[in-house]
Amino acid sequence: MSIKRPPLFSPSRTVVIASHTFTQLVRMKVFYFLAFFAVVIIASNFLILPQFAPPETGATAVTENQLRMLKSAAMGTMKLFSIIFAIVSTALLLPKDVEDRTLYTILAKPVPRLDYLLGKLLGVLALIFVSLALMDLLMSGMLAVRANMVLASQMQLADQLGWSDSVRESIRSSVAMHGVTGSLQAGVFAIFLQSAVVASMALFISTFATSTLFTTITATLVYFIGNFQAEARDYWLASPDGGQTALAHFGALAMALVFPDFGLFNVIDTAIEGLVIPFSAIASLTGIAVLYTAIYTVFSWFVFSNKEF
Repeated sequence: MSIKRPPLFSPSRTVVIASHTFTQLVRMKVFYFLAFFAVVIIASNFLILPQFAPPETGATAVTENQLRMLKSAAMGTMKLFSIIFAIVSTALLLPKDVEDRTLYTILAKPVPRLDYLLGKLLGVLALIFVSLALMDLLMSGMLAVRANMVLASQMQLADQLGWSDSVRESIRSSVAMHGVTGSLQAGVFAIFLQSAVVASMALFISTFATSTLFTTITATLVYFIGNFQAEARDYWLASPDGGQTALAHFGALAMALVFPDFGLFNVIDTAIEGLVIPFSAIASLTGIAVLYTAIYTVFSWFVFSNKEF
């Protein structure tokens, strides 16, 4: 009588593991602290008193600068904490499951190791998504309030000083461009995509790491290298010492595989400037993020499958 093996991948089983992982992470007090700290930092950026200037000194520029500064600080905070969530939460998962002996119970079901890894990764991504959604909601609400305050105050000042209709319309357009826009939400989504790549990279490192600290430090270093690897690659390929050879191009490709170009996800700068982020750019970033996430997940599966527990 043959023993029926479980399928290589089960969506329902993966969802159960992801749900358990999300609950497990939410219960960790460190994330309550980080979430609270993120909310405090974002909220504090909206306590800056408005500044106004007459049209001859650049009223529109002052208006743009206020809203741009608030968006920059808020989105910078969101990016920082999403990366922290991605690295720290993923680094804690495998060691904690081994320590609690939860891993042995799960794998003895038997649960395919691919289901386990995907469930853990999806749980982390759910945590990042919910955290970003809450911070985005806070940022958008406060930004909308501040934009209305700035516009009302500028219009009042315009009535007092008799500004022309063209200046008034310029201020309205500036406030609308630097308020809550679709590009701003696209920038937040780009932060999530970047965090997904970082989380999958940290998951891969954790499958062969010896400790949580090693995973955290290594993933952080890879992230920082990835932010500058585009400049390093361009410099190498442009150098006269062999940058034009096939070997050099292969090396650059290998480096891009090991160290993702996180600079590609910096479209948030475009959103902060109030410019439009094309849909094609977001679609391209989504494809890149899915590709890197899939590659790191496959690598994680390969290493994890050969480990003895």
